[in-house]
Amino acid sequence: MNRDTGFPRADAEHDFLRARRRQVLSRLAAWLRREPDDVNIMLPFDEVIAALGWDGERRIGLRVIRLASIVGSVDRGRDFDRRFRPTSGRVRQRWERLALASRRGEAIPPIEVYRVGELHFVVDGHHRVSVAHALGLATIDAYVTEVRTKLDPAGIRFRGDLIVKDYRRLFLERVPLTGQARAAIVLTDPWDYARLGEHVEAWGFRLMQDEGTFLDRAAVAARWYDSEYVPVVRMVRQAELVGERTEAEAYLWVACERYRLIRTHRWDDDVIEALRVQRH
Repeated sequence: MNRDTGFPRADAEHDFLRARRRQVLSRLAAWLRREPDDVNIMLPFDEVIAALGWDGERRIGLRVIRLASIVGSVDRGRDFDRRFRPTSGRVRQRWERLALASRRGEAIPPIEVYRVGELHFVVDGHHRVSVAHALGLATIDAYVTEVRTKLDPAGIRFRGDLIVKDYRRLFLERVPLTGQARAAIVLTDPWDYARLGEHVEAWGFRLMQDEGTFLDRAAVAARWYDSEYVPVVRMVRQAELVGERTEAEAYLWVACERYRLIRTHRWDDDVIEALRVQRH
């Protein structure tokens, strides 16, 4: 609850000290809970775009946005944590000046943000966002530029999530699946995207050797999904070998185990049964 003494300048000073105290306590609590190191770090816009792949942008003008949707920054990540609490006393003077203006009811200019999916990244207005959080506001006025990306940003919470997105983007450049096939391939370990990409490329090379013709990446990806991935996943489901994995993880596991244990590239019921026996 915000302290209100009736003296705006004193209240603004208390606002800053309270925000700093909450930032320190939040960092301590994260350490005690052994949460990931990046749990309190705001997302860097450049790293997010690099991981997702830039695909264009457009200005959509002045909007009212939720403060909770602002998760990152273009260039001021070191001054504030994930919830825009100040990380040091370096920003205090300007912060308290804005808090004082807000408490006096003065007009505060809109901030400027990039929008990526449902997430927002501050271009200009970090102190204004921080003060708004400290005063318990839920929304803020912002000039918004929407950025389109090659990958869906859904699922990004922490900086570590960008690694998986980056590897997925690279995988889809190597294996350009579309539509339902694209959505079906979900892996939790970023390195598995690299392993699966190599696997599909090797599969495509054998296919071209067998047919004596050249196929581009898109054709290989479509053929692999329809004639290899879908039938194998169906057999793996029937054999109850998916377990707690995603279907793509189950496919990758049985594909690697098949060759390691049986030295074959074929698929049939005997192969699946052999893998079931080896598993137990």
